[in-house]
Amino acid sequence: MAARVTRVELTGAAEELVRDLTRRHGPVMFHQSGGCCDGSAPMCYPRGEFRVGGSDVLLGRVAGDTPFWMSADQYARWRHTRLTVDVVPGRGGGFSLEAPDGVRFLLRSRLLTAEERQRVDAEPPLPTGAGRETG
Repeated sequence: MAARVTRVELTGAAEELVRDLTRRHGPVMFHQSGGCCDGSAPMCYPRGEFRVGGSDVLLGRVAGDTPFWMSADQYARWRHTRLTVDVVPGRGGGFSLEAPDGVRFLLRSRLLTAEERQRVDAEPPLPTGAGRETG
């Protein structure tokens, strides 16, 4: 069986920051909600301190084994995109772990190619948070 189409990845700077946050806080996870303002930025939490919703979708794992979850509503709108998590100077208004460092994660996206969309359509559904306590 072929590997799934990559749905989420990190820039080099974001991967370096995730590794640093993991060294300081232990295993981490991302969650992307569909909120407005800072709620639309990917949030990084210590793994086990954020309850994944039953309909949240696991887009993939980044920086080794860091899960990246997205709310079902957001996924419905972005299911045909490939997301790249980047880090930029500035402070978000949320509780994401990088905030005290004066930086914040943000998403960049591109539409999947026609070939990627065909492959995605042939893949089984992505895992959801149903039955999971945390990320």
